[in-house]
Parts: sequence; structure tokens; C-alpha cells
Amino acid sequence: MRILIDARFTRTDHHDGISRYGASLVEALSQRADVTMLIHDDRQLALLPEVPHVKINSPFSPAELFVAARINRLEPDAVFCPMQTMGSFGRRYPLVLTLHDLIYYQNRTPPRFLPLPVRILWRLYHLAYWPQRLLLNRADVVATISETTRALMQQHRLTRRPIRIVGNAPQPGSRPRPPGAQPEKSLLYMGSFMPYKNVETLLAGMAGLPDYTLHLLSRITPERQRELEALVPAGAAVVFHNGVTDGEYEQLLRSGTALVTLSRAEGYGLPVIEAMALGTPVIAADTPIFREVGGNAALYVDPDSPEEFGRAVRTLDDPLHWRDASASGRAQADTYSWETSADSLIAALEEAAELHARSRATSTSNLGARERRRRRP
Repeated sequence: MRILIDARFTRTDHHDGISRYGASLVEALSQRADVTMLIHDDRQLALLPEVPHVKINSPFSPAELFVAARINRLEPDAVFCPMQTMGSFGRRYPLVLTLHDLIYYQNRTPPRFLPLPVRILWRLYHLAYWPQRLLLNRADVVATISETTRALMQQHRLTRRPIRIVGNAPQPGSRPRPPGAQPEKSLLYMGSFMPYKNVETLLAGMAGLPDYTLHLLSRITPERQRELEALVPAGAAVVFHNGVTDGEYEQLLRSGTALVTLSRAEGYGLPVIEAMALGTPVIAADTPIFREVGGNAALYVDPDSPEEFGRAVRTLDDPLHWRDASASGRAQADTYSWETSADSLIAALEEAAELHARSRATSTSNLGARERRRRRP
């Protein structure tokens, strides 16, 4: 099966969640099928596996409206896009589009890395569900990354197409910390600083944890950092890293007490499973998506309670409790792999190919019937 994967959402400097998701699927799928990537910037290749590629327009370009004409000439057996916005007008190939979450319907602030015109359209797009339905219904099959998101899509009737799970997973080759290793008194947060991420409650909870250091690992604008610095309680230790390398991230996870996240909305929450894979306990908001991803291994707290967050951290002061949480997390992480996700994606692409062929046959039959009726005397 000749599969074309849209890798144009890969970042050029460092992975974000969608960038890593797409690159990881390319890597795993290329071991199972004939894969070609679409890119729009040669710098993206530094974060992608060595797989054949074709360079076309940016997904944020007006040319995206007509990208299907270019893809038609490549004659793929099926196309996968890790987003839902890929142009599809006039396509002659099976297509699987992806919707990761519905976060931006409740939190309409768009990602800041997007160009200003795209941010304006993004905000308008999320004012109603009908534009989403219009895009998703142009696919043959729709993928998403969690049962939680699939249930929300069904609740809001976002598509008539089959919805299949192609999940996230920890990075392969992660080495759990050695058994018996004692954690440093550090708490790690990996994620953006948008309001729904609820970093403010993490900071408030540090008031009762003067012997711990909270490491905020992600890139942050100077303005947002100043806002959050003003909320750091007196005597609390908080470090703004403004971005870390993959190696630095893994080292911090392997030495810290816990990964912490009180985000009120996620499509998956990849840092949760990444931490668990290394044997790092997780303290997370008690939400359906974190319950789905973390299973019985995470410590769940009310996302609006700094006190409950602080008490959860204190339970990990007990070495026995910490070791139990570490072992449970590793077992939970073992239930996810990119190989399993690649198998799910192949099944979705094969289903899309079957549905596409059936749809074309029906269209041809209907066209023939209309032509025969037209010719009748």
C-alpha cells in the first residue's frame, strides 16, 4: 500500500504535540508500508525520519485550497493527515483526516505560532460546529487519539464518517530509572501556558510545598512569564526553563518526584504517558481524558484545589508509596506503543480505501443511470 502522510505540521525547531505525533507515526508506519511524506520546509526534515518526501505548499497557504490536484498526480493508495484542515476539493484518493480534541471550542485563543490571518480564521472557525463538520465529512474516515475525544465528536455529531482511534504513545527507547533510585524533590510541568492549562493552580499549590521545586519546562513568552511570576507564593521555588531539549526533559523526568498537570482540557496528555514510561509518578487533574490515559496509575486531584494538589505531592514523600506509583505508571505506559498506533492507522487507511472505492463505484453507477435516462426517446 502506497501511503502519503502529510508531515507539513512538523515544526522546524522543536516538536510540539502534533508535530511529534505525526513524526512518530511516519517512523512506525514506514516499517510496515511504502510511505512518502509531504513537507513544505526543508528544515522539517531534521525532525523527521529518513523517508522519501515531496515538497509542496505550506498548509497555511491559500494554495491549500487546491492541494488535492497536486496530490492526485502522486497517485497514492491512501492519504493520512494528522490534522483536519487538509484541502480535499477534487481529490481522487482515499483520505483519513484527524481531529485531536475539541479544546478550542471552549478555549478559543489560537496557538501563537500561527500567522495572524490564520489565527483570526481559527477563532472564527471555532464559533460554531458546522465548519468542522464540513471538513471532516470530506474525508472517508476520521481518526482521533482517544475514546474521550471520540465520545465528544459523537455527542456533537461532528461527522457522518467512521471514527477510528489512532492513539499517542511514549517515545521508543525510553529507559526507566533504575529500581531503588531516590527521586529529587522536584515537580515537572510540560505543556503550554494557555489559560485552560491551569498552571495558576500549580503555582498556588506550591505555597504548601517549600521543600519542592516546580520546574516549568516549556517555552513561554516574556509577557506570560511575568504574569505567572507575579503569582508565585512567597518562599516557593519555581524555575522557568523556557524550553528544554529531549535529553534534558528525559533527565529531569528520570530524577524528579512527579510530573504534574492540572489542565482542564486535553485531547490526550502525552506528557502523562511519557513520564510513566520512565517510572515517574503523575499527579493529574481528575478529568475523563487523564483517567483514560493514566488508568489506575496516576494520582488524581480536583484541578481547582491547590490544597488537594499539595496533599497528593505529600503522599509521594513516602518511599513505598512513590515506588508503587512508579511501578504502576510503567505498567500503564506499556499498554501504549507507536507500533500499535501504526497498525490502527493502516486499518483505518484500508477502510478508507474500501469506502472510497465503493463511493466512486456508486457515483459512476448513478452517472451511468442518469446518462441512460437522458438518452431515452
